[in-house]
Amino acid sequence: MSDACVIVPALDAAATLGAVLDDLHMHMPALEVVVVDDGSRDDTARIAREHGATVIAHPTNLGKGAALLAGLEEARARGKRVALTVDADGQHPAAEAKALLEVDAPERALVLGVRDLDRDGAPRANRVSNGISNFFLSRFAQRTLHDTQCGLRRYPVAETLALGARGRGYDFEAEVLLRALWSGMTVVERPVRVLYPDDRITHFHVARDPWRIIRTVVAALGDHWLRAPHDHASSGHDASGA
Repeated sequence: MSDACVIVPALDAAATLGAVLDDLHMHMPALEVVVVDDGSRDDTARIAREHGATVIAHPTNLGKGAALLAGLEEARARGKRVALTVDADGQHPAAEAKALLEVDAPERALVLGVRDLDRDGAPRANRVSNGISNFFLSRFAQRTLHDTQCGLRRYPVAETLALGARGRGYDFEAEVLLRALWSGMTVVERPVRVLYPDDRITHFHVARDPWRIIRTVVAALGDHWLRAPHDHASSGHDASGA
């Protein structure tokens, strides 16, 4: 798929990134990989270049959402229509990313990886925080969402950037999901297997970040409600003038 690429947001990921990139190249050798080094203090950028990835380097840590946004903008500049996102910690096997790429869904659809956190051995704190996020976002979306925090996704590049998401941390992924649903974008969920090695390092704060996600989503919901009457009025005006 020549119009697709992989985006890997990375922070202090030197210990795991090389293996992640090797796995991606083995399963999807034709796809370009963009690593966004979000202010790492280790050799993340060097390892990414040594493994053939394009590197975007942030001088300071701006947040996962900012890294994903930079990757999506780079994908658009390279003429890519679809971008897979894969975490740098080794949690997402490349075979699962490839399966998302091959899901039978419209090119403009947002495809979400859905984990079985109990089966895959996620820490209890992760299961609880994901449950909280799923509960609130499902109600805001008026649709059951089974995994709102999984970073393994397939994004339609131009359509995602057009959503205008404001979150720059872990809230970005949740906000994009809701804005996509509100915009009428097709959203597809696909089960994926992920890995939780004992020595895995995560920058997600299970007590703090879910509430930041909810705060950003509530702000986005306010935007949506404020815009809705204007949209209805505009559509009514157009209809009466036809």
